Amino acid sequence: MTLTATVLDAPDARALAAFYQRLLGWEVGTDEQHWVTLRAPGAGAGLSFQTESAYVRPAWPARPGEQLMLAHLDIAVDDLDAACSHAVAAGAVVAEHQPQDDVRVCLDPAGHPFCLYVPL
Repeated sequence: MTLTATVLDAPDARALAAFYQRLLGWEVGTDEQHWVTLRAPGAGAGLSFQTESAYVRPAWPARPGEQLMLAHLDIAVDDLDAACSHAVAAGAVVAEHQPQDDVRVCLDPAGHPFCLYVPL
């Protein structure tokens, strides 16, 4: 078995894929109206995006009675402040709740949390 991608649902697959393409600089593999893939450099697992008409934006941090986050992405960076600025310029929002000093939680345009961190 080989893991080939993580799939994120969104109200608009193309819009969310465009955000991650700006953020990561990855190439588009497949570009269909409701399905878009981004190819990771080398042979790593990519990201895919599918349009979900019943999409509900997750709450961050989790709150009872609201849509919970089911997964998040961890993205290693060299410079936390520069990466955070880049993410905001690409269309992310820095989350108000930051549980760790050495990690920045950001929200993509569809509300999926992702974490920027500098590896030790």
